[in-house]
Amino acid sequence: MNSPVQSNPTVLTLKEVADYLKLSEMTILRLANKGVIPGAKLGRQWRFSSEVVIDLIRHPEIMRKAEARK
Repeated sequence: MNSPVQSNPTVLTLKEVADYLKLSEMTILRLANKGVIPGAKLGRQWRFSSEVVIDLIRHPEIMRKAEARK
């Protein structure tokens, strides 16, 4: 089974990011609104760069810094 990142290497939807990171869509929305996960809101839909999502996994300190800002 292909991951969302493999099937579309550049742009991911909110659901694809949530599935890939094993987080809820609400958590991804919260992180996007805080600027932790940079994305673009097009109309009512969010789009994210797959490179950014992969960087979150490679550099977990990004998420730790975001949680510290609460």
